[in-house]
Amino acid sequence: MGALAFNEVDSRGRAHPHAPDPARGEFARDRDRIVHSRSFRRLQHKTQVFTWDEGDHFRNRLTHTIEVTQVARSAGRRLGLNEDLIECIALVHDVGHPPFGHQGEVLLADLMGAHGGFEHNRQGLRIVEDLETRYPEFAGLNLTYEVRESIIKHSAHYDRAKVPDRFQPRESPLLEAQLVDEIDSVVYDCHDIDDGLRGGYITLDGLQDVALWRGAWAEAVDDSPRGTSQALLVDRAVRRLLDSLLSDLVDTTRAACTRRGIGSAAEVRACPDQLAGVSGSLREEKERLEAWLFANLYRHHTVNRTFQRAKRILADLFTFYVEHPECMPPQARDLRERTPQRMVADYIAGMTDRYAIDEHDTLLGGWKR
Repeated sequence: MGALAFNEVDSRGRAHPHAPDPARGEFARDRDRIVHSRSFRRLQHKTQVFTWDEGDHFRNRLTHTIEVTQVARSAGRRLGLNEDLIECIALVHDVGHPPFGHQGEVLLADLMGAHGGFEHNRQGLRIVEDLETRYPEFAGLNLTYEVRESIIKHSAHYDRAKVPDRFQPRESPLLEAQLVDEIDSVVYDCHDIDDGLRGGYITLDGLQDVALWRGAWAEAVDDSPRGTSQALLVDRAVRRLLDSLLSDLVDTTRAACTRRGIGSAAEVRACPDQLAGVSGSLREEKERLEAWLFANLYRHHTVNRTFQRAKRILADLFTFYVEHPECMPPQARDLRERTPQRMVADYIAGMTDRYAIDEHDTLLGGWKR
C-alpha cells in the first residue's frame, strides 16, 4: 500500500472489543459480516432505477453495489490505497436504502419530517450499529470505526452538522471513502445509460446531445469492425465512458494530493477539501450528462408512473402500521427507545420492493402488475 492508504493497525477499533481473528484482518472480517447480513441480501430485490417487474436484466441495488466494489478496488489499487477497506465501504454504502429507489427515500423523508427525518446514510449506520441482530452479545454488526464513519460521511456534500460527535464531524473522510463516493457516481452514470438504452427509455439519437457520450460513441464506432451490432457498440461505448472517467478520477485525485502536500491518511483527515474527484472540465461535462439523464430517464413518464404507484404503497403502509402496529412482526415491534413512527420507518426501509407490494396487497390491496 502507498503512503496515503489507511493502515488497519491504526483503526480506532470497534464499539464492542473482539479478540483478533487468526485468519483475517479487521477489514476482511468486516467485509464478511456485511456480505452475510440480511440487509445486504435484501439489496437484490431493491430498485436502482427500474423496479424488478420491468425486466430481468436491469440493475438492482445489489448488482450496482457489486459493480461499485469492483471498480473502486481497481481504482484504489492504482492509487495504492487499502483495497480491503475500499471493499467494505463499497459493499455497505447502500444498505440503508428503502425500497423503490430514490423516490422511496424521498417519501420516507417526507413522512418522517416531524419525527426525526429519514436519510439513507443515517439509516445505514442504524442498520449496522443497531438493527441487524446476529450476535447475542451486542446489537448490530460491530464493524470497525472506519467503515461506520464512511457510511455517515458518504457523499462529497454530506452535512457535517448531522454527523454524530463520536465520528469527528470536522475530520474529512479517508481517501478510501472519498474514492468510493466518486466511483458510485461514475458507475451509476454509465450503467444508467446502459439500462436506459436497453429498456428503450432513452435513445442513441437523444444521447448525441451529450458531449461525453458523443465522444465515447465515436471511439467505439472507430475501434469496432464494420458491421458490429448496435448492442455491442453500446457495450463498448459504455466501457469507454467508464474508463475515461475512471482514469481522470485517478489522475486528478493523485494530483490533488500532491498539490496539497498530502502524504498520509492523517493528513487526508485534516484536509478540509475533497481530494478525490474528476477534473474541473470533465466534472462540468459529467454534470451535463447527469442533468440530461434526470430530464430524459429519471423523469421518463413510465418511470414516473411506476414510482407514483410505489409512493402510494409506502404511504399507505406507513399510515396503516402506525395505526395498527400489532400487524407488524414481533421482532419489528421492539421499540428499543424508538418512537412508533421510527419503528415503522425502520420496518418499511428494510423491505424489498416485492415484499412491500405483497404487504400492500395483503393488507390494503391495490397493486396491478
